[in-house]
Amino acid sequence: SRAMTAGKGLGSRVLWGTEYMIQEEDWDRDLLLDPAWEKQQRKTFTAWCNSHLRKAGTQIENIEEDFRNGLKLMLLLEVISGERLPKPDKGKMRFHKIANVNKALDFICSKGVKLVSIGAEEIVDGNVKMTLGMIWTIILRFAIQDISVEETSAKEGLLLWCQRKTAPYRNVNVQNFHISWKDGLALCALIHRHRPDLIDYSKLRKDDPIGNLNTAFEVAEKFLDIPRMLDAEDIVNTPKPDEKAIMTYVSCFYHAFAGAEQAETAANRICKVLAVNQENERLMQEYEKLASELLEWIRRTIPWLENRVPEQTMPAMQQKLEDFRDYRRVHKPPKVQEKCQLEINFNTLQTKLRLSNRPAFMPSEGKMVSDIANAWKGLEQVEKGYEEWLLTEIRRLERLDHLAEKFKQKCSLHETWTAGKEELLSLKDYESASLMEIRALMRKHEAFESDLAAHQDRVEQIAAIAQELNELDYHDAATINARCQGICDQWDNLGTLTQKRRDSLERVEKLWETIDQLFLEFAKRAAPFNNWMDGAMEDLQDMFIVHSIEEIQSLITAHDQFKATLPEADKERMATLGIQNEILKIAQTYGIKLTGENPYTNITPQDISNKWEAVKQLVPMRDQMLQEEVARQQSNERLRRQFAAQANIIGPWIQTKMEEISHVSIDIAGSLEEQMSNLKQYEQNIINYKSNIDKLEGDHQLSQEGLIFDNKHTNYTMEHVRVGWEQLLTTIARTINEVENQILTRDAKGISQEQLNEFRASFNHFDRQSSYLLDLQKRNGMMDPDDFRACLISMGYDLGEVEFARIMTLVDPNNTGAVTFQAFIDFMTRETAETDTAEQVMASFKILASDKLYITVEELRRELPPEQAEYCISRMTQYVGADVPTDALDYISFSSALYGESDL
Repeated sequence: SRAMTAGKGLGSRVLWGTEYMIQEEDWDRDLLLDPAWEKQQRKTFTAWCNSHLRKAGTQIENIEEDFRNGLKLMLLLEVISGERLPKPDKGKMRFHKIANVNKALDFICSKGVKLVSIGAEEIVDGNVKMTLGMIWTIILRFAIQDISVEETSAKEGLLLWCQRKTAPYRNVNVQNFHISWKDGLALCALIHRHRPDLIDYSKLRKDDPIGNLNTAFEVAEKFLDIPRMLDAEDIVNTPKPDEKAIMTYVSCFYHAFAGAEQAETAANRICKVLAVNQENERLMQEYEKLASELLEWIRRTIPWLENRVPEQTMPAMQQKLEDFRDYRRVHKPPKVQEKCQLEINFNTLQTKLRLSNRPAFMPSEGKMVSDIANAWKGLEQVEKGYEEWLLTEIRRLERLDHLAEKFKQKCSLHETWTAGKEELLSLKDYESASLMEIRALMRKHEAFESDLAAHQDRVEQIAAIAQELNELDYHDAATINARCQGICDQWDNLGTLTQKRRDSLERVEKLWETIDQLFLEFAKRAAPFNNWMDGAMEDLQDMFIVHSIEEIQSLITAHDQFKATLPEADKERMATLGIQNEILKIAQTYGIKLTGENPYTNITPQDISNKWEAVKQLVPMRDQMLQEEVARQQSNERLRRQFAAQANIIGPWIQTKMEEISHVSIDIAGSLEEQMSNLKQYEQNIINYKSNIDKLEGDHQLSQEGLIFDNKHTNYTMEHVRVGWEQLLTTIARTINEVENQILTRDAKGISQEQLNEFRASFNHFDRQSSYLLDLQKRNGMMDPDDFRACLISMGYDLGEVEFARIMTLVDPNNTGAVTFQAFIDFMTRETAETDTAEQVMASFKILASDKLYITVEELRRELPPEQAEYCISRMTQYVGADVPTDALDYISFSSALYGESDL
C-alpha cells in the first residue's frame, strides 16, 4: 500500500494547524532521494539530533539504526519539546520497539502533525527514507514552524529573515535554500550581521567557497554552539545542495540570534520613545526662550510708549513722531511675526504631545499664550494712545507757534503806536501857549483820545492771546506774560495821563476860543481813516492757518468783501485830502502863512497817501497768499482722495480674504493636501499684496507730513488697515498650522482621507444647524455642546449623561462652551487609533533587562545608542531592593513618568 501510494505521488504529509506544508512533489523526491542529498541529510539530521540529545547525555551514530528501538527517538522528543512522553517498553522484541516508535509518532501527531505513509514498522525496519522523513517532520514542527517574520512563517519566514539580514552584503543574494548558500558567503554574512567581531567579512572571497563554508562552520561550532552539520566539499560539489539540510542548519542560526533580534526591537522602541520625548523637550525650551524674549521686548517698549512728556518745539515733537513711525515700520513687524510663530510652535508642540500620548505642555507662569496675547493687547492700547497724543501735541504746538507770532506782531504794532505817547501826555506846553495854541492843544488831545479808544480793541486782543497761550501751556509763557503785563500797565498809565491832560486843558478851556475848523475837521476825519488803514494793513498782513478748502474759501470771501470797500475808502481819502487842499486854498487866498503842522493831529496828508499806497500794494500780496493756500489745500484734498481710493479697495479686500480663508478651512471638497495647497496660494497672494499696503503707508505718511488729520472720503484709517492686515497674516498662518496639524494627526494615527472627510462633513452639518442663532465665529468652525452631542449620536455613539460629560472634558478642557474642529478631530482619532503606552515601554525595558525589575547602566549603554543611553541614565532613579547591583536603575517609574508629567 505504501509503495503504491509513493508510486502515485500521493504520499504527502501535512503539518495541520501550521502555516507550512510539505508538498507532494517534495515527498516524491524523498522516495527517490539523490545519494548526495541522502548523505547531506544523514549528516545534517544526525548532527541536529545530537545537538539536542547531548543535553540528555547521549547521542546517535547511525540515524536509521539508533532510532529503531524508539528509545532515543522518545528521548529526543522529550528534550526538544520539554514534555514527558509515556513510559517506554523495556523489552527488546519487535513489538516492544514498534510500541515505543508508535508512542513517539503519536506524540508528533498530538502536536498538530498528520503523518501519512510513515509507520512504526518502517522505522523499526531501518528504512532510511522514512527515518529521514520523520526527522525532517520533527525539525519542521519544532525548529522551523514557529519562525515568523512580517506575517510570513515557516519556510517563507525563514527565507525572508535571511534575505533581510544579508541584504547589505556584497555578493550575497539569498533566493532559496540550496544554490544560494554554495559559496558560503550567505552563512558568513549572517554571522557577521549579528557578531561582526567573529568574522572579517571584507577579507572573504567569492572564489573560495570551501574556505568560506569551513570558516562559517568553525565559527558557528566554536562561538555559537551550533554543531557542524554539513561538509563544505559536499555542498560545493553538489549541483544543487539538499534544501532540507540547508534549512535545518540555517534554522539553528535563527534560533541562536532570536534573542538579539528581540533586544534590537526593544531598543528601537525605546529609542523611538526617547527621541519623541527629547524633541518635545527641545520644543518646550524653544517656546520658553521665545516667549521670554517677546515679553521682555514688550516690557521695555511699553514705558517708552507711556512717556507723555511733551517737547517744547515743533521739530522735537516731529522727531518723536518719526521715531514712532520707525517703530511701526521697522521694530514692530518682526515682533508680530515672532508672536505668530510662537503661537504656531505652541500648537504644533501640543499636537505632537497629543499624538505621542504625552500630557499637554504647560508653560512657565506668565508665559502662556494667553499671557502673551494680553501683554500684546496692552502694548497696542498704549501704542494707540501714544500716537493720538503725538498728533494732539503737534496740533497744540502748531497753534501755539501761530498765536505767539500773532502776539508778537500785535505787540510790535501797539508798542510802535504808544512810543513817546507818555512823554507827550506829560508835557505842560499849554502853560506857555497862546490862546490859539491852547485851543489847538485841546483839539489835538481830543483827537488823541479818539485814537486811544480805537486802540483799545488791539490791547484786548493782546491780552486774550496771552491768556490762550497760558491755557495751552506755552513753553515761554513767562516772556509773554511779562510783555503783556508791560503793555497793560502802560495802557493804564496812558489812560491816567490822558485824563489828567484833559483835566488840565479843561481848566484853561476858556482860553481856547477859536480854532481852525478845517484843521479840526481834517484831524477828525484823518484819524479814523488812518486807523482804518492801520487795521487794513494789519489784516492784510495777518497770518492764518486753515485745514480745508472751505476755510480758505471763507478767507477769500472776506478778502473780496474788503476789496469791495476800497472805492468808498478812496472817496474818504480824497475827501480828507480835500480838507487839506481847502486849508491851502484858504491860506493862499487870504495870504495866511502856515508856519507849522496841523495842530490837531500828527497825521499828514503824506502819511495818508503813503499808507494808502501801502494798502494798495498789500492787496495783491494778500491775493497771492490766499491763492497759494488754495493750491496747498487742493493738494491736500488730492492726497485725501488718493488715500481714500486705495483704502476703500484694500479694506474690503482684506475682509474678503478673511472670509475666503474661513471657507477654505471648513471645505471638505478636497484632501487636506489640496486645502494646504489652496491656503499656501492664498498666503502667497497675500504676501504679493503687501506692496499695496506699503503704498498706502506712503500716502498716509504724506498726509501726516501735510498735517492732514481727517478724511471725509473714507471710513478706513491707516490704523484700521494695519490691524486688518496683521489679523489677516495671523489668520492665514494659524489656518495653515491647523491643516498641518490635521495632516500630522492623519498620518500619525493612520486615518484615511475618507475618514477625515467624514469627520469634517459631520462637523460642518451640525455646525450649520445652529448658524441662524450663533455668530460668525461660531459658524466658522465651532459647535456648542448640544450640536456636538447630536453629531456623536449620528455617528453611532450611545451617550449617557456621565459619558458625555467625560467626553466634554476631553474636547473642551477650558469649559468655553464650544467644541473646535481640531478638538473634534483629536477626539475621533483617539477613538480610532492607538499610540505607544507606558506599559509597552516597560515591556521593552524588561526585555533589555532580561526580565529583571531593574536595568543596569552597563545594559543601557550596551543596548541603546549613546545619546539615548545617557538620557535614560541621567533621569532614571536608583532602584531600591535587596541584592541588586549598585548601578541598578528603576525603569518602571521612568516609563510611567514619560506619560505622566510634562516636566520630565
